[in-house]
Amino acid sequence: MIETKKQTQLIIIGAGPGGYAAAFYAADQGMQVTLIDTAENPGGTCLYRGCIPSKAYLHVCDILNEAKEAEAFGVTFSEPQIDLDKIRAFKEGVVTKLTKGLGQLSKARKINYIQGTGSFIDEKTVKVVKADGLEEKISFEKAIIATGSRPLVVPPFDQKTPGVIFSCKALALPDIPKRLLVVGAGYIGLELGSVYATLGS
Repeated sequence: MIETKKQTQLIIIGAGPGGYAAAFYAADQGMQVTLIDTAENPGGTCLYRGCIPSKAYLHVCDILNEAKEAEAFGVTFSEPQIDLDKIRAFKEGVVTKLTKGLGQLSKARKINYIQGTGSFIDEKTVKVVKADGLEEKISFEKAIIATGSRPLVVPPFDQKTPGVIFSCKALALPDIPKRLLVVGAGYIGLELGSVYATLGS
């Protein structure tokens, strides 16, 4: 591993809506900004594994629901055919378009975006392990930690428990179960519950 040393005024670990919004604002104010995240482009949980993919699915479900409701005023459609592969591809297309757009906005603001993982060495230095395995140390004046969220694991369940899926896997639409219990009534729980119900659960 080759280690290099760099400097920046502001370092932000985490490029979700908190991290990239702070980076954009700071760059617009003239600060030299380094933004670190494990993803190829900014976006974080919201764009990659949260509200945006679930809303892409909700758009599909809105169309299905409107088709059913149209019967009430005399417009009837045949039973829709659900192609999960195409629905997943549509969702991925929405996510890719938005995250690439944020990547372009970062470049336009001259933000130093690094795909990798950052860890603090001391109060003024971060070590970054990049996606390619290279390491570098970055000294900074100010830092923002915006590392986002993760699903709460409820004992005795974990991600290997048969029949239990967490939000990331649920967003992949692996299949449409006949019955589904959603634990957690935040945005993702409500939205994914609505999606699966509309698709047949």
